[in-house]
Amino acid sequence: MDSFVVGVDIGGTGTKFGIVDNVGNVLFSSEISTKKHEQVHTFIDELHEKLSELIDKVGGFGRIKGIGVGAPNGNVYTGNIEYAPNLPWKGVIPLAKMLQDKFRLPVKLTNDANAAAVGEMMYGAAQGMKDFIMITLGTGVGSGIVANGQLIYGHDGFAGELGHTTIIPEGRMHPGTGKKGCLESYASATGVTNTAIELLASSERPSLLRGVPYEQLNSKVVFDAASKGDEIAKEVFDFTGEILGRALANFVMFSSPEAIILFGGLTKSGDFLLKPTREHLEANVIQIFQNKVKILVSHLKESDAAILGASALVWDM
Repeated sequence: MDSFVVGVDIGGTGTKFGIVDNVGNVLFSSEISTKKHEQVHTFIDELHEKLSELIDKVGGFGRIKGIGVGAPNGNVYTGNIEYAPNLPWKGVIPLAKMLQDKFRLPVKLTNDANAAAVGEMMYGAAQGMKDFIMITLGTGVGSGIVANGQLIYGHDGFAGELGHTTIIPEGRMHPGTGKKGCLESYASATGVTNTAIELLASSERPSLLRGVPYEQLNSKVVFDAASKGDEIAKEVFDFTGEILGRALANFVMFSSPEAIILFGGLTKSGDFLLKPTREHLEANVIQIFQNKVKILVSHLKESDAAILGASALVWDM
C-alpha cells in the first residue's frame, strides 16, 4: 500500500501544507494564518485540525510516513525554531517535538529556504545541479546554499542566513534583529514597501501610489503601478534590484554557483526586478565570474516548492 508524506512550510504571514506522494505530486494542500497565532500551541491545534482533514482523504494517519517542516530559523540538528525574527513566537520553540507529540508521527524540521532548495533540486529548476543558491523573496529573505550537491548547514545548523548579511552599513533598522542595513530590509516584500514609502516622502512627483493609504501599500500594489508606467514604482524596483544584485555578486564570489534561483512572491514582479538585479550582479563581480551565473525564477508553484522540499526531508528519514 502506498504511503505518503506531509510537507509544511511555515512563513511569517501564512503556513502552507500538503500531502505528497512518492513521485512529488502534491495531492491535497491548504493554508492557515501564522501571524494570527500569538501562541504556538494554538497554531499547532489549528494545524492539526486542518491537516487531519487532508490526511483522512488519503486513508488516515496509518498511510503517513512522517511530517517534514520548513520554518524560518529552523534547526535541522535540534528540531527547534530559534529566535525567528519574522514569527510571532519568540525564543527557542521545540517545534518538531511538539508536532511529534500532537500528531504521533516522526517529524523533521529545517530552515524554510533550505526546504525550498531541496524541493527545487528534486523537482524544479535545479534538477541536475550540484552548485546553486536558492533565494526566497517573501516577507523576509531566506537562502539555501547547495555546494557539491550538499546543502550547507554549518556546524550549528544555521548556515545560509544571507538575508541578514549587511549590504548597506548603518542602513535601515531591521525590527526583528535590531541590526542595520541587512539585505532583508531592502529586498523583501516588506523592504519594497518601505522603499516606496521613502521615495514618496522624499519628493513631490506625481505617482499612482500617492492615492494608496500607507497601511494598504504592499509590493503587489507597487508592481501594479510599475506595470502602468508609474516612474516612482519603477524606481522602487530599480533600487531593490540594485541592492539584490550587489548582494548576489558577493554570494557568487563566495561559492561560485551555476545558478541563483529566486523564489517567492516578489519574483512575480518579473523584469522590473530581474533586469536591474542581473545588471548589478554582473557589475559587481570580478572578471572570472562574469556572465557565468544564471539567475532563474523557480519552476515550481510558489506553494509547492517549499511543501515538496519539506516533504523530501521525510523520504530521507
